[in-house]
Amino acid sequence: MKNELYKIDKQLKRFLSTFLIVLTIGVTVGLFYLYSTTSMTTEGTVERYNGSTIEADEFEIAESYPKPITEMLLTTHSHIISFAFIFGLIGIIFYFNSVVVGFWKNFLLIEPLVSTVITFFSIWGIRYFHEWFVYVTIISSSLMYISFYVVSAISLYELNFKSNGKE
Repeated sequence: MKNELYKIDKQLKRFLSTFLIVLTIGVTVGLFYLYSTTSMTTEGTVERYNGSTIEADEFEIAESYPKPITEMLLTTHSHIISFAFIFGLIGIIFYFNSVVVGFWKNFLLIEPLVSTVITFFSIWGIRYFHEWFVYVTIISSSLMYISFYVVSAISLYELNFKSNGKE
């Protein structure tokens, strides 16, 4: 018999719930940072990587500058590794849910990892190829974040509200 989240020990349920809540707070703060740096618009996102088209005078520092390759590498490296851990850990928790099964369970386990790679390589497309890549970034990152919140919500539901009938 496969283990299911709602059947695990109360102490582990509390720990996993707390972990998911703290992780969700961290991811949400990251989205606020994203909003503050891009306004979550196509123009703001392009400007974030390509720099501002508004010229600063010689004594001003440009508000937004074209990201150098070292910064692009650091951003890509740190985010892909971090998001792999995030989605790996919540994926392990979500794997044991009994609410979503079959195709959608498999989709929600794999999709955010694929979207992570697409999102962070599409910012290279914005920076070095064409502004059009902003649409790839927006679609893939939206799928990634929606998947995160759906997986977290379903896992929290099962950990805290679904009863195993023994309590």
